Amino acid sequence: MVSNSPQPEPPCFLLVTTCADADSAMQLARQLIRSRQAACVNLLPGARSIYAWQGQIEETDEVVLLVKTSTSDPDTAIQAVAALHPYEVPEVLCFPIEFGLAKYLDWVRAGTTLQSDQ
Repeated sequence: MVSNSPQPEPPCFLLVTTCADADSAMQLARQLIRSRQAACVNLLPGARSIYAWQGQIEETDEVVLLVKTSTSDPDTAIQAVAALHPYEVPEVLCFPIEFGLAKYLDWVRAGTTLQSDQ
């Protein structure tokens, strides 16, 4: 069943980031789970990124990470991912989860403890 009303506090968020390879993605995901900064991280290999970096056009294969977390301060979640990330300037995008399966969102909240919430 999908919740028909906005979720109670603390809100849940979906963070999106990328890593250069499966090993670094797994390491980042495990660190986020162990530290309870994420309840779940999905790794989606096979992404092809094209971007400008230091005056050059780059094309690289990457692994996309979908990080599910909850916090009263989204910047705390963003900074937690950035602090553990191997890239100099990591992509870390944060999207509020406004609606979803209530039991799943409760599970995300139960499995996530960020510094700002303690």
